[in-house]
Formats: sequence, C-alpha cells, structure tokens
Amino acid sequence: MIHLDANYLILGGIESSPQNSDLRRWLSQGEAASTSAIAWMEFVTGPVIPEVVESIRLVIEDRIVPIGRDEAELAARLFNMLGRKRALRYDCLIAATAIQSRARLATANRSDFALFEAHGLELA
Repeated sequence: MIHLDANYLILGGIESSPQNSDLRRWLSQGEAASTSAIAWMEFVTGPVIPEVVESIRLVIEDRIVPIGRDEAELAARLFNMLGRKRALRYDCLIAATAIQSRARLATANRSDFALFEAHGLELA
C-alpha cells in the first residue's frame, strides 16, 4: 500500500509530473494507493479542479483513512518526541496514519518526513 501525501494527490493528477509517473508505475506493479483524511482535506481545499479530484478519487478508490484514536495518540507521541513544533502537527497526523496503516508514504517533501523514519515511517 502506498499512502499519498497531499502533494502527491495534487501533483499526481498532472500528467507531466514525476508524481504522476510514480503513481502509474506503482499501480502497474499492483500497488494500491490510499491517503489520510488530513491529506485529503489539504488536497480538496485547493485550488484544484473537480476533474482532478475525481481522477485521484478513482486512483485511491475512496481509501481515505480516518484519523481515529490510535492515529491521534501516535501523532501526539510523534509530536512530543520531535520537539512539539507547531508546524509538524499535520505532518505528525499524516505520518501516524501511514504508520498505523502499515503503508509507505509517498511525498514530494521527503526531507520533511525523514525525521519520522526513526519512528516507524517508511517512505516510498
């Protein structure tokens, strides 16, 4: 399972982007794609046209992982372990959702998420 960060949701819908190429490759290899509710919110906040939203929705087949108690508590632990930086709140939720789903995270901001690798996150 590949868990898509918001930037992969946005750029994955653009045919000429490296993210679109990655998505096509993963899907052709039989990988399934999903995303967290927080990344989906960031994506549909836009600006994005309805056709791109629909094309990405078809790729993830509505596999939008909710943030429940386990994800929220893991995100809180990550937030506390990584210095309680306010800018990390969404990233902690996205990382926690991928970790709990046992999915690799695809993100264009690898450096932002690299600090979560020591805590169980696997980057795609």
